[in-house]
Amino acid sequence: MESIEFKSELSALIPHLRAFARNLCNDATQADDLAQETLLRAWKARESYQEGTNLKAWAFTILRNTFYSEKRRSWRRQPLDPEVAEATLVANDDASASMELLALRNAMNRLPDDQREALILVGAGGMPYEEVAEICGCAVGTIKSRVNRARNALAVILETNEAGFSSDANMSADDVFDDLISQADKLSGPTPA
Repeated sequence: MESIEFKSELSALIPHLRAFARNLCNDATQADDLAQETLLRAWKARESYQEGTNLKAWAFTILRNTFYSEKRRSWRRQPLDPEVAEATLVANDDASASMELLALRNAMNRLPDDQREALILVGAGGMPYEEVAEICGCAVGTIKSRVNRARNALAVILETNEAGFSSDANMSADDVFDDLISQADKLSGPTPA
């Protein structure tokens, strides 16, 4: 594949990479950094990309591997004090709907990374199990199991009101709704040819 064509197809994936990174990181700034690092690594490794294969899956695999590599290194860092990061929520006309969205988002943040990732890609992203399995480097059955466990865990967390409060102090309930819809749209967009 020529560099110009590769650059064009990789550029078309930027919104998808940012959405996936945001869901993994739960922090917009870290997600943008992760997406940029992924683009850089993909560009440097463009010679290893096999033309005719799924560029989106290839780039998502790079993003996912970069995220987990950074996560393994980050255990040495000092975590943010949860009390400092506690959010102030602003209710809109339908406070219960806003709170339900926040509860869903918070419940998703409590899932193990592998389950949250599978649920985002399959549920919100609308990607087929086979493509998600390719991205995650595991069997299709493993992805189906992760999605099932994630859905069951979400139900338990939401039924027992264990979702807690948002740790994103800059995100209102309306922002959460817009973010969820935007990420679902971006993740379910067409894969470039």
